[in-house]
Amino acid sequence: MDLRSLRYFVETVKLNSFTLAAESLHVTQSTISKMVRQLEDEVGAQLLVRDGRKLSLTDTGQVVYARGEDMLAAMRQLNLELRDIQSAKTGSLTVGIPPMINLLFTPVLKAFRQRHPDIVLTLHEGTGQDIERQVAAGELEIGMTVLPADPALPLETVRIASYPLWALAAAGTFPRKRSALPFKALAGLPLVLLKDDFALTRNLRAAFREAGFEPQVAAQSGQWDWLVAMASAGMGVALVPEPFIHRLAIGKLDALPLVEPRLQWQVAHVWNGRYLSHAARAWLDVCRQVLGAPTP
Repeated sequence: MDLRSLRYFVETVKLNSFTLAAESLHVTQSTISKMVRQLEDEVGAQLLVRDGRKLSLTDTGQVVYARGEDMLAAMRQLNLELRDIQSAKTGSLTVGIPPMINLLFTPVLKAFRQRHPDIVLTLHEGTGQDIERQVAAGELEIGMTVLPADPALPLETVRIASYPLWALAAAGTFPRKRSALPFKALAGLPLVLLKDDFALTRNLRAAFREAGFEPQVAAQSGQWDWLVAMASAGMGVALVPEPFIHRLAIGKLDALPLVEPRLQWQVAHVWNGRYLSHAARAWLDVCRQVLGAPTP
């Protein structure tokens, strides 16, 4: 079976479009159609049912698609291991990193550039849940997320750091004599949260359920600095990890740590457990030295 035609077929099914698959693979649409037909000839059965713009898989197509993803992942793994053997000091690494975490890693980036100038490092930004899925699928070798990771995904994790959560609100929202805010006190307050595809919000919603109340969500955003701006404007209480408190101008904000329970924002590396390249191990080693984080 020709791996190129298999790759074109998998991409077409994944995007549910010959046109989008052609754009993704930088070929013409006719090339995609030709390769899919070639694969059908090799298999000896129809793989796709074309109904106008809609594509659906036949029974044979479902099997070829599922096994095709496994085969292509195995080929990516083979290429990764070969490159690693052939290049002990050079290479490339793409690290998945959520936007709320990236500000904490400037010292790590600086140290990595200094110690491994010949390794090409690329940062791929996305939500923690997206990065978990991409690492599990083999699309990213290593990434970062907020614990707990999705238990349904085949991932290995190692915690990098843990920080308590703070509540931020417009000045005068919290009583002056309070030094901390009980979590259940949030029940009667409007909240501004990150979007639901962020791991932090996923964890907070679980904490709300455990505390026995439904949060009053006033607004959600994918940008932590916008959450702080909304909190400053009096729209609601923002829940932010402690490191960001020291990076904000909080003169016009009330800021209190959350207690009872003292919730933690736990940052972790994730990988699929199959193999870590030289470049990935070099990255983890720098993280351990700079942040004091363990390595596998």
